[in-house]
Amino acid sequence: MKHYLLFYDVTADYPERRVQYRSAHLEKAWASQERGELLLGGAFADPIDGAVLLFRAESADVVRRFAADDPYVRNGCVTSWRVREWTTVVGEGASTQVRP
Repeated sequence: MKHYLLFYDVTADYPERRVQYRSAHLEKAWASQERGELLLGGAFADPIDGAVLLFRAESADVVRRFAADDPYVRNGCVTSWRVREWTTVVGEGASTQVRP
């Protein structure tokens, strides 16, 4: 399994705009977490100008499908998104542990 980061760029009025889609977004996120895919997720703070979600999956396709169907993305709260594979090397859950 590999780690992937999903980065969201959001609209200037995202904090207000997301309210109507938040329940649907959180249902999707928690379902992904229960399947063992989404490990952590949340918006940046002060200012709320983006978000990052950390996934553990076999491929980036899992993350791309999540983003494409996310109510925040489908309803224009997210202006752009990108997926990056993240080579984790330190920590119990690291995908490729490297020790000195």
